[in-house]
Amino acid sequence: TSLIVNFQSHKIAQRDKVRVSPNIKGSPSCFLDHNFVLERWFRNSSRFARVQRVSTISETLRFLSRTTLHRSHEMAEKKACSGPGYRSPKVAMLEGPREKLLYVIGIHTNPDKADVLCTVDVDPDSPTYCQIIHKLRMLTAGDELHHSGWNICSSCHGLSGRKRDTLVLPCLMSDRVYLVDTSNEKMPRIKKVFEPEEMHKHGISTPHTSHCLPNGEIIISTMGNLNGDGLGEFFCIDAETLRTKGTWTKSQEKAAFGYDFWYQPYHDTLIATEWGAPRVFKKGYIPKDVHDPKIYGRSLNVYSWNERKLKQTINLGEDGIAPLEIRFLHDPLAAEGFVGCAVTSNIYRFYKAKDNSWKVEKVIQVPSKKVEGWIMPLMSGMITDILLSLDDKYLYLSNWLHGDVRQYDISDTRNPKLTGQVFLGGSILSDSQVRVIQDEEMSSQPDPVYVKGRRLYGAPQMLQLSLDGRRLYVTTSIFKPWDKQFYPELLKYGSTMVKLDIDVEKGGMKLDRQFLVDFGTDKSDILLAHEMRYPGGDCTSDIWLAEKP
Repeated sequence: TSLIVNFQSHKIAQRDKVRVSPNIKGSPSCFLDHNFVLERWFRNSSRFARVQRVSTISETLRFLSRTTLHRSHEMAEKKACSGPGYRSPKVAMLEGPREKLLYVIGIHTNPDKADVLCTVDVDPDSPTYCQIIHKLRMLTAGDELHHSGWNICSSCHGLSGRKRDTLVLPCLMSDRVYLVDTSNEKMPRIKKVFEPEEMHKHGISTPHTSHCLPNGEIIISTMGNLNGDGLGEFFCIDAETLRTKGTWTKSQEKAAFGYDFWYQPYHDTLIATEWGAPRVFKKGYIPKDVHDPKIYGRSLNVYSWNERKLKQTINLGEDGIAPLEIRFLHDPLAAEGFVGCAVTSNIYRFYKAKDNSWKVEKVIQVPSKKVEGWIMPLMSGMITDILLSLDDKYLYLSNWLHGDVRQYDISDTRNPKLTGQVFLGGSILSDSQVRVIQDEEMSSQPDPVYVKGRRLYGAPQMLQLSLDGRRLYVTTSIFKPWDKQFYPELLKYGSTMVKLDIDVEKGGMKLDRQFLVDFGTDKSDILLAHEMRYPGGDCTSDIWLAEKP
């Protein structure tokens, strides 16, 4: 059965595959999957000639319920008639569609209720703008959803026929992995679940970051062994069959800890970072533990991409405790990037030396503040997330304790320049019990922030930038045990998501006071919001490969 619609010079057929031939001289013809919507076309009956045949009412309703969002992503991603994603970061930045939906991780504050994946409407022309329009509930309470990734991204752009339609959701506390079907972008559904035993039979636990690989695999970094001690490894899934494939590394030598990672095949390199021992950090943040190198990591682990072997460990020392989020420059030829260290609140630049080894240099330091009325006499910023704009011009970071988001111009990667700073909460607010008695940067404590009458509790944590670099979305949760310890108000009121408008020419950021997503409005589902993803990929999910000459 099929639904055939004539639209101007286009003949669009819904079959197993759909061939779209634009009436433009020299333009290519691309095969697109049938999961797109003609919603805008159907709003004006004069725009189509006829509907020839519909097999069932339910099939038609499913077809019409899907919005043009999916089609816009596929048209943009497959404009060059290749595989998913974008040919280059520049193409993604200049030609990628404006985001209309965000998938946001929601950790439930009620321990008896399962976490949810929230679909958030961020289309300013939509009647449900700034609203959670769908919640996909996981199957088990206590999973602790955290980060997410895709089955396919721009590193697979050369794989014609592959499709970005599955979101990978590893769980920090349960070791479960959910695979979510996003074919219907507004109403994703659970496609498959890997139970903890799938990971445990390989002696690994506590999954974190998920990336797709150019060969069609998905790998997920893991942080512990079965006892909860530190162990850096990677769990492999076949992106096509959705079957597990064991661990990624082939050598006996393993990293002491794990966390985030980024890869660049052009330089035969994958670099992974370190948080700490899961059995310890899962209980909360204990200040004395961070100084024990057996509990908290302070190294970058460099692997040979081709050999899948650990070839170099870069110890950052006591000035680089808990290196978390890592980002290569998006330019696939660039042999450098940045990593943010949480405990010591600094940014290191890593780069490839002439002898092909990798080296580091500290390029940003957020000064600690001397305080009273807090758990320690010195409060670090605690950098918990960083990201880079697709043109590699700006670096953004969040200080989860101080409460600010910062923007740096990294045109000169060795000398970042602070170009923007916005406070969105934190632990040093003027109405808090904490008193700042010595501060290298500020003369007064920031005031609480309200958006549309709602106080922003907690502090900025996860960041997500629009493809064009003009909108930065910010959520507030890092990890439920730590949220409860530092910002108990989050568990009472829930998280918020706000938007910063970015000046991409001169630098600078401004809070949009008309944008607010409140994850505490529904009192039966008070949620802690963490990572955000766009259906069509973004600057932290997608990795680009060097183009072949």
